[in-house]
Amino acid sequence: MAAASGGVRWPRWRPAAAAGLARAVRGFCCSGRAAKEEPLRAEQLAERLRAGKIEEKQREIPRDPAQRRLRELAALSKRLQQVHPNVLAKVLKERTVYQNEEIVVINKPYGLPVHGGPGIKNCIADVLPILAKMLENRMKSEPLHLCHRLDKETTGVMVLARNKEVADRIRLLFKTRQVEKTYWAISLGNPDPTEGTVEIPIVEKEVQSHQPHYKMTLAPNYRLSPEDGRVVKIRKNRNAETAVTRYRLLAHSAACSLLELQPITGVKHQIRVHLAYGLGCPILGDHKYSHWSKLAPQKLPEITLKRLKLEQSKARYLPLHLHAHRLSLPLGQQIDLVCKPPLFFQKALKRLELDFTKD
Repeated sequence: MAAASGGVRWPRWRPAAAAGLARAVRGFCCSGRAAKEEPLRAEQLAERLRAGKIEEKQREIPRDPAQRRLRELAALSKRLQQVHPNVLAKVLKERTVYQNEEIVVINKPYGLPVHGGPGIKNCIADVLPILAKMLENRMKSEPLHLCHRLDKETTGVMVLARNKEVADRIRLLFKTRQVEKTYWAISLGNPDPTEGTVEIPIVEKEVQSHQPHYKMTLAPNYRLSPEDGRVVKIRKNRNAETAVTRYRLLAHSAACSLLELQPITGVKHQIRVHLAYGLGCPILGDHKYSHWSKLAPQKLPEITLKRLKLEQSKARYLPLHLHAHRLSLPLGQQIDLVCKPPLFFQKALKRLELDFTKD
């Protein structure tokens, strides 16, 4: 009796079973012949059914163009993390929107992480030396430097420095809140009031559920008294970070809003948390912060699904609609950097009829 890989020994009847399985598969693929084959063993039947399900999944292509585009977008973001570094650097070069002797500005694509980590094959930080050579068209060039961060799912303005000294200056500008950042987001629901400032500290907590995970959440310094409903100050969470976000409604329609946001501070996932838990208006496609106690696709209103031509069962493919639209950088002179939203964002605006007057 021969040993298989890993030291596992197959039973004596295995060759016969394999022959039977081959006959079964041939019978399964050719209509009208399956009934003539010998009865299948239980394990053969299970294997055949599994194979059939896998083939069916692979053939499953959404008929609706909108759902197909969302599936393609999800696949594209995965491919960007798997391509050769030279290919990724070329993609970023094509997305360069501004450059001078000190900085390079790119329109960051969706789904591409800025930093590496577990399970990440490609990120922006890894290809900065290659990008610098491509932009300067020479083999020896100082690598570009990261000046700030954007979440993996966030698109838009990203500033890179040509040398370490400039990078340090820009990082200090961000740290001292001298950089004016403006984001656009499509949210579910309308904020009340339509313009204001959310100033609630944020802390990271573990969510105890059937699938334990960590999320950023609000850590307010006040609560309502259960006795008389008065606002009562409470002790500050020592791990919480100060977080301030200005917001303004630009347009609303079909149970959705287009919001302009200015994060004054730079806490992790600040905009997403303040909108979802502070204003009750989670960002369209934010599957992480649309629920607290579970990880699940975002539940969308019927009118929103209809306008987007999307089924709720396919909502998991919906990308995060958060875009770093403008960045004003006081670097010697005031530099205003603007990036257009990605195509999926623009199409969502059109489908949801979120029209607004541009500045």
